[in-house]
Amino acid sequence: MATVTVAERKTAEDFLAGAECERGRPSNLIEGEVVMTEPTAFHACVQAALHRAVEDWTVAAPERGRAILPISVGIDDANVFAPDVAWYREGRLDLYSLAPYPMPNLAIEVRSPSTWRYDIGAKKAGYERGGLPELWLVDTTAETILAFRRSTPGQERFDVALELSGDEQLCSPLLPGFELPVGDAFRVR
Repeated sequence: MATVTVAERKTAEDFLAGAECERGRPSNLIEGEVVMTEPTAFHACVQAALHRAVEDWTVAAPERGRAILPISVGIDDANVFAPDVAWYREGRLDLYSLAPYPMPNLAIEVRSPSTWRYDIGAKKAGYERGGLPELWLVDTTAETILAFRRSTPGQERFDVALELSGDEQLCSPLLPGFELPVGDAFRVR
């Protein structure tokens, strides 16, 4: 995935009003810096596999919320992230509202060579600061999923960290009954 950064620093308000936040162009505002990306085909396939797995879980029973592809999530005045997949509990997302959208309950970021440093650095820190309950960082190079979560809703920081690969099951207390063998997310080649 190629990344283009824009030198001029922006606020979240400027970013959301500007051309960088146009529909269909993946972009994030990270510490006031606009980061625009163009996903590779492999990245897009892994993203689709994860979205499909979470979406299948949501439609399998009533009131399981929504799985959404990238939308602009407001973190603070210098950060607006577009997670590759976001999941919201039932009733937390107004489908007809405009960006910025609220913090999801689960954010999934898929690695690409040009953005991984943001995912494991500034974006993870921003999600944590913003109160995100759970974050999955999907490492397409190592074919692992790093799951960060809070053990209790009031926990200030991610205090549970898992590294899963191969046939290990990815599950979450947020998604009761959801199970995905980690390797299945990468079987798209």
